[in-house]
Amino acid sequence: MSARRLPWIVAGVAVLGLVLLVAIPRSGTASVHPAPRPGITADSVVPQGMVMHTPGAAEAYAVARQIPQVLDGLYCHCDCSKHMGHRSLLTCFTGDHAAQCDICMGEAMLAGKMAAAGNSLDQIRKAIDQQFGAARS
Repeated sequence: MSARRLPWIVAGVAVLGLVLLVAIPRSGTASVHPAPRPGITADSVVPQGMVMHTPGAAEAYAVARQIPQVLDGLYCHCDCSKHMGHRSLLTCFTGDHAAQCDICMGEAMLAGKMAAAGNSLDQIRKAIDQQFGAARS
């Protein structure tokens, strides 16, 4: 091996190691929930008549229309923020993504039940993390 090639090989191995460190999901990492935006509404949520006809979708989208301020403060554990640029769980319901994702629909349904029972956003976040956080690992 040439002495001139050695620094390039070392640099290549270092870059590969850095890419793997960033790209491989680590279990046990805490979710960072976004702060809900003041005055957020359900105006951008897909209307009832336009929701895909997948099991549970109509109900989950109805929840998104009822409690957009709660969903706007929740991290979506399908990791769409990393792969699709979604800001919060509410963003999943502005298109057809949530209708095709059991995690999005499940989080919304749990949030809806807990909000109706008078739970705080922090309590809802904790329950969502406990139930859906393992989906990323």
